[in-house]
Formats: sequence, structure tokens, C-alpha cells
Amino acid sequence: MQAKNQKIVVLGTGGTIAGVSASAIEGLAYKAAQRGIDNLLEVALGHQQHWPRALSNCQFDSEQVAQLDSKDMDFETWIHLAQRCEHWLSQSDVTGLVITHGTDTLEETAYFLSQVLSSAKPIVLTCAMRPANFEGADGPQNLRDALLVAASTHSLGVCLVAAGEIHHSRYVQKIHPTRLNAFDSGETGLAGRVHNDQVQWLDTFNTPNTLAKLRVTQLLPAAQWPWVEIVMNHVNASELHIDALVQAGVKGLVVAGTGNGSMNSNLKAGLETAQKAGVEVRLATRCNQGAVVPTENHYFDASSGLSPVKTRVALLLDMMSQLQSH
Repeated sequence: MQAKNQKIVVLGTGGTIAGVSASAIEGLAYKAAQRGIDNLLEVALGHQQHWPRALSNCQFDSEQVAQLDSKDMDFETWIHLAQRCEHWLSQSDVTGLVITHGTDTLEETAYFLSQVLSSAKPIVLTCAMRPANFEGADGPQNLRDALLVAASTHSLGVCLVAAGEIHHSRYVQKIHPTRLNAFDSGETGLAGRVHNDQVQWLDTFNTPNTLAKLRVTQLLPAAQWPWVEIVMNHVNASELHIDALVQAGVKGLVVAGTGNGSMNSNLKAGLETAQKAGVEVRLATRCNQGAVVPTENHYFDASSGLSPVKTRVALLLDMMSQLQSH
């Protein structure tokens, strides 16, 4: 190998990529977050006989930041993960980060990190749809591909690499519960691909501003984060659960509206009452492609252009910023 002069740090948080099932032929019934990040990294780097040229100049370090199923991801872990990212990114010899994560809430974590980290260095999340001991486990190749993307010089900000695809954190969504290519970036499309240890960036992808002003300057302790929930419009949607949330002390609501952010009159009335009571309300669409196009008919803020779960993250951080400014 060539002399090593750049470091890529791999942070583990658990997930299916670290999961173990009772049998090597069982890919759905398994226990997530069983293997440590050191083991995952060792397997990924030895996954193929030929050493990728793009990684021949790298050394690797790893840290187990958390060990959980991503359905159980929480604010405390987000804060700790962001702090560890900042720690490693501040070191001059670290050129990029890779984060292993469960698939269920990966898109939320990816967007959160994109909004609270200021470094221009690549931050690449990766995952798996099959447990680590499955005979056709996808985790080792996904992690290897993520390392290759982190070692590249393309300035993309926070992204996801899985199933040979590169997705930007702003657009990526999990769209399938079981298949290997479970993620999609909707109308925007992929940022690039990884094939045969080669990173291929797509000229058709327009990178958003990845170094925009941070939504918060400092994260509050998790217990002080505002309470924000998501509600959905559907046939015969009621305002009763809106009233119950307001009475219970909710501070923010994101509406996953139908179509271009539409909602029935009962739900709208309940949300108007909530807003008058001081609850922050934002609007998104439950459609898995496209964003709400704001019009004069929209009563609530529909300007984020994000999915409902990412609109919730944005609202959380904006409300936290408001708390800090008072």
C-alpha cells in the first residue's frame, strides 16, 4: 500500500448493518445492532481481493457512538452523534466521515446532520437491508462504497450511499420495506453511483447549498427540545387528535397533507385553532415525490419543500433557535 496521508473515520450507530439473525438464510427476522463497528469495518475492507486505488492512500479509524435499532433513534443520540462528528471533523488529518445507521430513520438523521454541521468535509451515511450474518449481506459492500465516496473530492455535504447509489440528504427517502435498493430521491434523482470501486457523479444532479447558515448555533439538551408531531390528512380526518395534542402541550405540528398540501375542513379548523393558541404549524405533502408548491390558497407555511419527517426536523431546529434568541 502507498503511504497513508488521509484519515477516514467510521462512526457506528447500530442498525441492520450490524444485525444478526438466527440463520444465514433468514434476512427479515433478526436482531439489529449486534456487531461492533470495528468488525463491520474489518469485513468491508476485506470484502474483495483487490484494494481500491481511491482508498490506497487512506488510513481508517472507528468509534462506536451508539448501538441501537434506528426505529429507536432519539434526540440524545442525535446530539451525541453530532458532537462526535464535530470532534473528528475538526481534526486536520481527517478528510471525511462515514456513519453506519439503520434504514428506518436514516433520512431524518442525515437531514439533521446536514443542518447542524458546518464542515465542508464529506459525511457519508450507509446502511444495510440484510443482517451482517446473512449469506448475501449487503452491508460490507455498502460500507466499502461509502468509504470510497468519503475519499472522493466531490463536495456534496451529507449523503447516503447504499445499493451502489448516492443520494443527497435533502432528497433521500426510504420507499420500500425489504428490497436492497430501498431508497429513492424522487424527481431530483441520484447524485451519483458507485460501480466496481469507481465513484461516478451525475452531471444532471444539481447540488443544493450544503454550507447554508446553520439552523442552530448550539443544540439544547434533549429534554429541552420542543415537542413537535406529524399529523396526516386522510378520508374523514378529525380535528379531535389536534385538540388533544394542544391540550397535552404540543409546541409544533407538521401536516402531511394530501396532494399539494390539501386537507379537509375539520383538520384545517383544528390546526387554525392550534396556531392561534401559539402552536407552530408547517405543511408538507404525504406524496413520496415532489414538494408542496405554495399558493395563495395555503393557510400554513409550506415553504420548506421537504418531506414531512424532514419538515419536522427543520421545525424542531428553527424552534430551538427561537428559544436561544430569547
